[in-house]
Amino acid sequence: MTGFALGVDQEEWCGRLRALSAERLRPLAEKGEPGRVNRPLLAALGELGLLERVFASGALELCLLRESLAYGCTEAETALALQGLGAYPVLRAGSGAQRERWLPHVRSGRAVAAFALSEPGAGSDAAALALAAVPDTAAGDGGRSGGWRLSGEKCWISNAPEADFYTVFARTGEGPGAKGVSAFLVPADREGLSGEPLAMLSPHPIGSLRFDGVPVGPEDLLGEPGRGFRVAMDTLNLFRPSVGAFAVGMARAALDATLAHTAGRTAFGGTLSDLQAVAHRVAEMATRTEAARLLVYAAAGAYDRGAADVPGRAAMAKLLATETAQYVVDHAVQLHGAVALRRGHLLEHLYREVRAPRIYEGASEVQRTIIAKELYGALGAGR
Repeated sequence: MTGFALGVDQEEWCGRLRALSAERLRPLAEKGEPGRVNRPLLAALGELGLLERVFASGALELCLLRESLAYGCTEAETALALQGLGAYPVLRAGSGAQRERWLPHVRSGRAVAAFALSEPGAGSDAAALALAAVPDTAAGDGGRSGGWRLSGEKCWISNAPEADFYTVFARTGEGPGAKGVSAFLVPADREGLSGEPLAMLSPHPIGSLRFDGVPVGPEDLLGEPGRGFRVAMDTLNLFRPSVGAFAVGMARAALDATLAHTAGRTAFGGTLSDLQAVAHRVAEMATRTEAARLLVYAAAGAYDRGAADVPGRAAMAKLLATETAQYVVDHAVQLHGAVALRRGHLLEHLYREVRAPRIYEGASEVQRTIIAKELYGALGAGR
């Protein structure tokens, strides 16, 4: 990517998305119940063609989409992103029958997807997952028919337990660690699958899943046995920069609210913006937000070019953008004072939303590990 300036068409598209998000999608979000899947909101995203854009876009366009929606309505952005995260493995690694069965309904917002990777004992260390896929001997052939039974738990799963299907990663045992993981598409009505919602700080739905001998067959595999971890990582490499874009959208919304507040609020014989300490704080917020935005775009451009260093760039983008958004929203609250902590205030909402992205899809500490690994790996390759 030789430059970071967006074209006129891209800028206009982002402006339309910000307006659409605030004017049409936010009212639907406000009617939803926190912690529950908002199906009318999903249907609207489908009707507007935005869910289709998730699957037809490159990484940069996905980032622009997520950033712009997040600016006006974080619930709409999150609903869209979770559809993409849960269904992208089907698009990338699913069979023709799986794609035909599920993707049209995901694109229209009629089917809710979920990405089921994390477990009670395997979050950041995703290769350590323990959900077992054991050969199914119920047919009396010693498991030679090729089916499995899933037994164990998943936790911190967005859209659970209300999703219509789950992209599930389980240990089939072809090798140690990541080499023994396979991916499955598991419909929500499959026998032995149950779940419950979890009360979380973030308002979007999150729950746990329990697998009690859930039957899956070769037709449910996403890709090849033992190659599921690659399916997961390919999905995360695409979505990590756009998690950064989500964070940038929140940071920009908080920054604009702070600019308006400090320019108009009178105190000490002038406006808050007349105070050097305040003005310098806002300048720092703006500088960090712009730096994060440019790094996100650079990582997305690298993905679209097929660059070899995408994992490191994606990790940098997610790390900087999510940490920056936390900084900006926190200082926006500080500069607004108590009003920003009142339920229903934009910044109160953003304060609850901004914390989770530093953890999900790879915590900040994991992103630093990835970055260091890529840097030293490149050094070794050059010797």
